[in-house]
Amino acid sequence: MRIWVSRPEPGAARTAARLTRLGHAPLVAPVLESRPTGARLPDGTFAGLLLTSAAALDTLGADAAARLAGIPVFAVGARTAEAAVRAGLGPVTAGPGDAAALARLIAGALPAGTRLLHLAGADRKPEPAATLAHAGYDLCVRVVYAAEPVAALPEPVAAALGGLAPALHAALHYSRRSAATALALARDAGRAEPFGAIRHYCLSEDVAVPLATAGIPIHFVPERPGEDDLLAGLD
Repeated sequence: MRIWVSRPEPGAARTAARLTRLGHAPLVAPVLESRPTGARLPDGTFAGLLLTSAAALDTLGADAAARLAGIPVFAVGARTAEAAVRAGLGPVTAGPGDAAALARLIAGALPAGTRLLHLAGADRKPEPAATLAHAGYDLCVRVVYAAEPVAALPEPVAAALGGLAPALHAALHYSRRSAATALALARDAGRAEPFGAIRHYCLSEDVAVPLATAGIPIHFVPERPGEDDLLAGLD
């Protein structure tokens, strides 16, 4: 299948490589671009570092990485955990793939009152902060990156959906915002109908919400929100 990979880089390139190994033809065309905010790390020490996206690690300079070295890292899933290890952080504990479960993992590992640092994106969900705050943790959230929509539907995608290039068969959606952005860009480009006609593979039920609300059939959602399970659904 020719599959649109709309997630931001550097994750898009990694996913494309996996699709190629599986015998598919990836079309890498992100609809969101991650940009660092320039925010500095807060003063003081922390007993744990929370990561809900590997994108946060791309913003760390050498000084910041050195300050965080040795702090236990709690990553939302395996992919983010692997990125933390590559960045020289850790020890690293990988969660099962969603933020609420990450909060429960931390509650089982660290006592209430512990001071935690969450390196987050500007567009984030209530979890894990809500659960941790309710449980009495001292959570400091630092917004280190922002994902901004691209100005228009990427030309290769517009051409494929418009019959001017080899057809797209499917799209992978990794976040609720990227799915909503892909839909909006397709509508603005006059490609809403062919966009809705391709197969849509969503990382979780939450990711699928914007598409399902628009009446677009969802071809596959894995039981667990991980890329291995998502790509297994291509079969």
